[in-house]
Amino acid sequence: MLKNGESLDTLRGGALRIIQHQKGYRFSIDPVLLANFASVNAGDRVLDLGCGGGIIALLLAKWSAAEQIVGVEIQEDQAERAQRNVLLNDLAAKVEIRQGDLRHLTGNNIGLFERVVSNPPFRAAETGRCSQGDERARSRHELAGSLDDFLAIASILLQQGGTFSMIHLAERVVDIVAGMRAVQIEPKRLRMVHSRSDCGARLLLVEGRKRGRPGLEVEPPLFVYDGEEYSAEVAAMYRKG
Repeated sequence: MLKNGESLDTLRGGALRIIQHQKGYRFSIDPVLLANFASVNAGDRVLDLGCGGGIIALLLAKWSAAEQIVGVEIQEDQAERAQRNVLLNDLAAKVEIRQGDLRHLTGNNIGLFERVVSNPPFRAAETGRCSQGDERARSRHELAGSLDDFLAIASILLQQGGTFSMIHLAERVVDIVAGMRAVQIEPKRLRMVHSRSDCGARLLLVEGRKRGRPGLEVEPPLFVYDGEEYSAEVAAMYRKG
């Protein structure tokens, strides 16, 4: 199942096996944090926008009671790799991978969802140095969909009262909140993610409800490290079984 230039890695003590490109985009802690943060209930239909290699979809399929997870990824290589990851982990009954441009999704061609999650590219297309043809660049820069595109599609595909959960850069919090409200997703939960207790927030986790009432719960900060090791909370996410 492995191709040239790929590696086989494990997550949560080997409970998940993940095929990744050795030199392309490789998953970080971000999908683990988001999968742990997102509100998913029994029987939910979940959409993962920009699913990459399928890590979030795999985590939710394995450790939530969701009925179905659909991952959409524009990059052909990533989508194909995500499909192999689904098969490798025997999760084809719960996870469907679709290759295509999320900006073309509609309720007619994919249906509506109780939950939408996303770990989108963090950087605007015009920021930093990137190559249009580089897998890592397309995963990190908004080359195939802006933040506003992700939010707009999430709103279109959410059922009334459904939730959208995302991990993103803390420095873009104003853009994120304004963008969510512009598409009628009301921010309801916000958690800042810090590398350590003496560092400022680098990331944020946010969740909003489609046409929800105003009222934002700011949750306690999440610290990734305690000294040189993962904090107890993050270590528990990796042990979750």
